[in-house]
Amino acid sequence: MVEHSLDHVFRALSDPTRRAILDRLAEGEATVGRLAEPFHVSFAAVSKHIGVLERAGLVTREARGRERVCRINPAALTGARAWIEFHERFWTNRLDALDALVGKTPGEPGRTR
Repeated sequence: MVEHSLDHVFRALSDPTRRAILDRLAEGEATVGRLAEPFHVSFAAVSKHIGVLERAGLVTREARGRERVCRINPAALTGARAWIEFHERFWTNRLDALDALVGKTPGEPGRTR
């Protein structure tokens, strides 16, 4: 079952090995064996990481004969991107307002000191 909730996506992205797997898949599809090569963990451990990415909707896995080929699914990042962009705008606006308030000279309207 594929979950596209923010919790699943952010949880999947929280691990450096999973982010490295996504970085590799951004270059193109790859077999699980090929993805496991650069890591100093077992094939089974990498397969579990891919499973977490798959459940978050970030990766799809397809059987081709005896191999399992993985592909990145960037659409699963849409919700996370929207959440981050909203908070970036919110905090930028708040900090700009604070900067404008702090930047006022004494005696100007709105100055509290």
